[in-house]
Amino acid sequence: MIILELFLQFLKIGAFAFGGAYGAIPLIRETVLSMGWMNEAQLMNLLGISESTPGPIMVNAATMTGFDQAGIPGALVATLGVILPSFLIMLIIPYLQKRWAGHKVIRMAMRGIKPCLAGIIIATGIHLFIQIVTSSDQKTFDWKILLITAVLIAVSVLFRKNKQKPISPILLILLSAIIGMLFL
Repeated sequence: MIILELFLQFLKIGAFAFGGAYGAIPLIRETVLSMGWMNEAQLMNLLGISESTPGPIMVNAATMTGFDQAGIPGALVATLGVILPSFLIMLIIPYLQKRWAGHKVIRMAMRGIKPCLAGIIIATGIHLFIQIVTSSDQKTFDWKILLITAVLIAVSVLFRKNKQKPISPILLILLSAIIGMLFL
């Protein structure tokens, strides 16, 4: 039964995760917590590992959750579930684009979805930040993590200002790892 549940839950995530991986985090969070597959601390670790390893966050999160719950078969079905909607959409889009791309209702719907996605991504970022800088008991504030975050933001802003382009996420990840080893 867990195999079917993994497939269906990650199929739902894959079908409704507009805005890419960061837009999917609230869906992943809601699913793994409500199904009892993980607690909040495990979810934070899952997201950190999913972000740090090669590949899309959604696929990595689905694979790791599926493996954790049902081994290799669980990893396979959760991964299939999360990628299947995108795969099918990519097969259908060329046909629909020729036929409906200029349609007013489609343009209006896409125009309405964009601010919603921005809001979801911002809300997810704020939620993750709060989870990271507070301990699991929600009473202890970790100033070191706040300092690392501030340094990374400052480096990003200064790099963009001086180089007129954004800093590579790879460099930010490496910098945060180095700072973390020095201060934590």
